[in-house]
Amino acid sequence: MDNLTIDQFRYTLPDDRIARFPLPQRDESKLLVYKHGQISHHHFYELTDHLPEHSFLVFNNTKVIPARLFFARSTGAVIELFLLNPSPAERPMNEAMQDTGTAIWQCMIGNRKRWKPGERLETILSTGQGEVTVSAVYEDYDQSLVRFSWQPADESFAYVIQQAGQIPLPPYLKRMVTEADKETYQTIYSKEDGAVAAPTAGLHFTDHIFQKLSEKGCGHDYLTLHVGAGTFQPIKMDDVRQHMMHVEQVVYSQKNIRNFLAHMGNLLPVGTTSMRSLESLYWVGIKLLRNDPNPFYLDQHYAYQHPVIEGFTPEGALQAILSFMEATQKQTIMTHTGIYIMPGYQFKLCQGIITNFHQPGSTLILLVAALLGNAWRHIYNEALHHDYRFLSYGDSSLLLP
Repeated sequence: MDNLTIDQFRYTLPDDRIARFPLPQRDESKLLVYKHGQISHHHFYELTDHLPEHSFLVFNNTKVIPARLFFARSTGAVIELFLLNPSPAERPMNEAMQDTGTAIWQCMIGNRKRWKPGERLETILSTGQGEVTVSAVYEDYDQSLVRFSWQPADESFAYVIQQAGQIPLPPYLKRMVTEADKETYQTIYSKEDGAVAAPTAGLHFTDHIFQKLSEKGCGHDYLTLHVGAGTFQPIKMDDVRQHMMHVEQVVYSQKNIRNFLAHMGNLLPVGTTSMRSLESLYWVGIKLLRNDPNPFYLDQHYAYQHPVIEGFTPEGALQAILSFMEATQKQTIMTHTGIYIMPGYQFKLCQGIITNFHQPGSTLILLVAALLGNAWRHIYNEALHHDYRFLSYGDSSLLLP
């Protein structure tokens, strides 16, 4: 991992190649297939024609929440509160979404200088079921913790933000949210509230694609990683290894672990979040096998501190997790992963990836480079040459090293 500089992972992305709106039909997007060194160009509705036999696809079923809340001060100044995570950050997202009456969240605060400690912000919303009054005060100014309260107090926080919030489109789209984004910036299988960004590789999937997967005999399963705002955080230092990786909450079920064990060698993540989730599982299992403290928290360095562990196989790691879940009678486990996948990382579970085309100099480019080596640059040049659309609402790729 010597000499990993940010310049190695930059490329020129013309502004007109950023897809600011989705195509009318999700699966009409282009699909670049990179298979064992060869590139070919297709459409996403042809995906199943190019999947390896017995592929088992792993999807992230997180659902984007309307995380942008706006409050007007008496002076007219508008304060934006961007929900990051519940407090404490270790709280399960599904639990936090069911809070009633009051909730504490860490936020990014727009126009922060205008909002003073002790000042209560308030907004009154008209809904089909009557008025909802929402207020916000600082719980901890230095930590950017905000206490929200609302009436009627028996409504859930999930309901309140659905009424009060806006879908948080990625900042690089540089446009206002439209009504259509409420649907198009969600995967058709989104289920678990908690993300502030969509797992965009999944935006291309339609009911028709799922039907074709079934016909081809390709199985699939859903886990949940709640995508955080850190996914857009640029790498600001020259040595990419010094970047502080964001931590995201992941929920796995016993069914997940059994399915993954049954399809070892054929696991294909849909998107970088699914890849992070799958690879994190291996290291969680290793921490259990090693009796390491806090096995369900994975920092960004762990995979590089223990790159080769004699006798600890991916199957053994997953079996350790399953044994733990059975012994503790847990149907699900929640983990927090800060795994940093960059060149030098040795993949344990993933055989490839289905993913969009990512920002220059981003941690997501590093992840693709870890999988493909320097071939990532040739792939991106080919995509630019063939007029592919880039980023969240852009085209797709199937990458099989």
